[in-house]
Amino acid sequence: MTVHARSRFWTRGRLTGAVLAASVVGVFAAANAHLVAVSVASQPGCVAHIKTPTGEAGAYRAAKPSC
Repeated sequence: MTVHARSRFWTRGRLTGAVLAASVVGVFAAANAHLVAVSVASQPGCVAHIKTPTGEAGAYRAAKPSC
């Protein structure tokens, strides 16, 4: 009879891969949380329009300015 040696599950390669994957997910989650926090905290208010309503090509403006 032969006895099979039980191999370790968390080898160096698997542990490195798991830590790397967890780091990537953590950075992604932190970046998204920062994006949401900045978008909620920003209140741009009323800003002056750079382009005037001349009707010429390339003169883009907001469809309905808020102020």
